[in-house]
Amino acid sequence: MARSRSSSSIRWRYVNPAYYLKRPKRLALLFMAFVFVSFFVWDRQTLVREHEEELSKLKEEMERLQNELGELTQEGGVSVKKMNTTTKRTDLTKMDSYVPDPIETQRREKVKDAMVHAWTSYEKYAWGHDELQPQSKNGVDSFGGLGATLIDSLDTLYIMGLDDEFQRAKEWVANTLDFNKNYDASVFETTIRVVGGLLSAYDLSGDNVFLEKAKDIADRLLPAWNTPSGIPYNIINLAHGNAHNPGWTGGDSILADSGTEQLEFIALSQRTGDPKYQQKVENVILELNKTFPADGLLPIYINPHRGTASHSTITFGAMGDSFYEYLLKVWIQGNKTAEVKHYREMWETSMKGLLSLVRRTAPSSFTYISEKIGNSLIDKMDELACFAPGMIALGSSGYGPADSTKFLNLAEELAWTCYNFYQSTPTKLAGENYFFHSGQDMSVGTSWNILRPETVESLFYLWRLTGNKTYQDWGWNIFQAFEKNSRVEAGYVGLKDVNTGVKDNMMQSFFLAETLKYLYLLFSPPSVISLDEWVFNTEAHPLKIVPRLGLGLGLGSKQHKQPPTTTTRLRARREGRFGGT
Repeated sequence: MARSRSSSSIRWRYVNPAYYLKRPKRLALLFMAFVFVSFFVWDRQTLVREHEEELSKLKEEMERLQNELGELTQEGGVSVKKMNTTTKRTDLTKMDSYVPDPIETQRREKVKDAMVHAWTSYEKYAWGHDELQPQSKNGVDSFGGLGATLIDSLDTLYIMGLDDEFQRAKEWVANTLDFNKNYDASVFETTIRVVGGLLSAYDLSGDNVFLEKAKDIADRLLPAWNTPSGIPYNIINLAHGNAHNPGWTGGDSILADSGTEQLEFIALSQRTGDPKYQQKVENVILELNKTFPADGLLPIYINPHRGTASHSTITFGAMGDSFYEYLLKVWIQGNKTAEVKHYREMWETSMKGLLSLVRRTAPSSFTYISEKIGNSLIDKMDELACFAPGMIALGSSGYGPADSTKFLNLAEELAWTCYNFYQSTPTKLAGENYFFHSGQDMSVGTSWNILRPETVESLFYLWRLTGNKTYQDWGWNIFQAFEKNSRVEAGYVGLKDVNTGVKDNMMQSFFLAETLKYLYLLFSPPSVISLDEWVFNTEAHPLKIVPRLGLGLGLGSKQHKQPPTTTTRLRARREGRFGGT
C-alpha cells in the first residue's frame, strides 16, 4: 500500500529551493516579500539613527544655551561671551508669508497693555499738555503747550488698533490744537514730534485734518531757514516768527537740529503739492555738501552765516546723531533714485568716518563708537548713539556683497554692546552714556535713564533684516526691566540713577511714540509697517514712501495730494493680515 507523507515533511518542502524553481510565480512572490522586509528594516534603522543624531544635537544646543544663560545672569556683571547673532539671517521684509509664534503674540499684547496704561494715565491727568508727571499726577508743557505726547502717540494708537483712543485724540487735534503761541520753540523737536506725528497720522488714517495742522505748524517754522547760508536757526517764536540760536552755542546752529527736518518737509511738499518746504531743507544738504569732509564727519556746531563747521566735538551721540540717520533715510524715502544719490554718497562717506571711530574694549571686546575732538578720540558712547546699529543694518543692503556683510556684522556687534549697556546695571536699564577704560570694559557715566528708545529701535531693525529671534529676546528683557523699574500707578517714569533705581517724575512723550512702538513692532509680523513701504523719522513716526518727483515737476499733481493709503485698506490689514490686535 502506498505510504502517506507526514505533515512535517510537507512543511519542510517550503524551504527546499527545488520547490520554488519548479514554481516561478511563488519564487517571484518570495523575492518581493524579501525586498519589502529588507527596505522596512533598513528604513527603521535609518530613522532611529537620525533620531539619535537629532537628540544629540538638541542636547548640545541646550547645554550651549544653558551656559550662555548662566553667563548672562551672573549677578552684577556683564556677560563676557558674545551671543551668536549671525548664525541665521533671513530678511523678513523679503518674505511672502510669515507666521508669528504664540510667544510673539503674547509679548505684543503685553506691550499694548503698557501703552494702554501710559495713555490712560496721560488722558486722566495731563490731557492736552505736552507731558505727564506720573508721580505728582499732573501735566506740564515742556514744548509750549502743543500737546506733544498726544500728537506723538497718534500713530502708535492707530497701529495698535486703539481706535477709541485715536478718535478722542483726533477730535482734540481738530478742535483744540492751536499753534499761535508766543513761545520760542525748538525747530528740531517741533519738526520731529509735531510735524512728523501729524504727517504719520495722515498717512495712516487718510484724515485731512492732520495734513492741515502739519502745514500750519510747518509754515510757522519756515522763517528759521532765512539765514545767509540757508542753515536754519534752531529756535523760533511760533507766533511772531523771530528766529535765533541758543546762547550756549555761541551763535552756531547744531548739526542734528539743522539736518533732521528733511524727511518731514519733503513729505509735506509731496502731500500738499507746495515745493517750498522741500526746497528749504534740501538746500541745507546741498550747502553742507559743498565743504563735506573726506571722512564725512561733521562737528556738532555749524555757522549759519557761512555754512561751515566750527571746531567742536564729532559724535554719533547727542547733537550729531540724526543728521547721519537722515542722509540714509532721505535716500530711502526718495526710492533710491538718481535724484537722491548724493544723500547715499554722503552717508557712505560718513560710514567710512564712523569706521575710524570704532574701538573695542578689553577683556570682553565690546565694540563701541568713540567721540572725537580734533585729533583725539574720547572713549565715550552715548546711549543715543545706539540708534547706529539699526541705521547701519538698514543701509547695509545698499552696498556690494562684501561691504554689506562687513557693515551688517558691525551693526550686530554694536547692538550687543548697547544691549549690555542695559545688562550691566543692577536695574537692567541703561544709563545715558558710558565710558570705556583699559581692562574694565564699560562703566556708566551719566546714570539716569529717561525711557529712551534707541537700543530697542536697533533691535527692531536687526530682527526685521536678519530674522534672528535673539533680538526679540533682548527687547523683551529690556521691556521687562521697564515694567519692573519704571511702571507706577499713573504711567511710566524714568530713573534718576540706574544703579539705585530711584525714580524721577516724567513720562517722556517719546516713550509712547518710540519705545513702546518699536517694542510692539518687534513682536509683530513684518507686514505691519513694512520697511519696503514706510520710512521712520527719528521720532519713530512712519511716513509712507511715495514716488518722488523733482521740484516743480508735478508736485501739485493729484496723486501727491491724495493720502498714500486709505483708511479702509489699512484698517483691514491691521485687523486681519496687518498683524492682528
